[in-house]
Amino acid sequence: MRLIKFLPLAAVLAAVAACGPKEVPKADIVLDSILSRKSVRTFTEQKLTAGQIETLLKAGMAAPSGMDVRPWHFVVLQDPSKYDAVFGKGNFNLPMYKKAAAVIVVCADTTVVRSPRGGGDPVQMANGTWRDDAGAATENLLVMAEAMDLGAVWTACYPYKDRYMPVKEALHLPATVVPYCVVPVGYPGGDEQPKDKWDPTRIHHEIW
Repeated sequence: MRLIKFLPLAAVLAAVAACGPKEVPKADIVLDSILSRKSVRTFTEQKLTAGQIETLLKAGMAAPSGMDVRPWHFVVLQDPSKYDAVFGKGNFNLPMYKKAAAVIVVCADTTVVRSPRGGGDPVQMANGTWRDDAGAATENLLVMAEAMDLGAVWTACYPYKDRYMPVKEALHLPATVVPYCVVPVGYPGGDEQPKDKWDPTRIHHEIW
């Protein structure tokens, strides 16, 4: 297991490892994956298994969701010969997508069918939290990729019309579904390092 890079806990974990096989607290393992996460934009030619992709998607679908609507959908792409048509030849991320073992398009339904707050029959209405839900699912996926020693990066799609409309049309997404972001994933081919984003000045107790 990788050691946490930014905290004194790294020394603690090293000492534990030196003393023999002992159980590492679950919180330390989770924090390690979170702090080690980085944006990986270069990939090797090694393929992903169906099981690895399913694990990534399970993590994505475990995200919190407003009123448990779960608006997310995921389109998994693994045929680079089709990417020009999907993303548009002018998309500057296209070369990176073609090098990845898989490209996951995180989508979300912008509507929900439910009863109005005042009661009544279920109707289709706007889902005001779909962006939050899709973002949480994407973050889960990225952290899971790090935990699996894979590399991934969040690339923007929505709300840039020149990016999301080609994807929406090429993938035949339903009218109410939008492609939120695009995540290429694979085995890291470079030496990208995580950033230390810890900043105590951003913390406020009781009042700003």
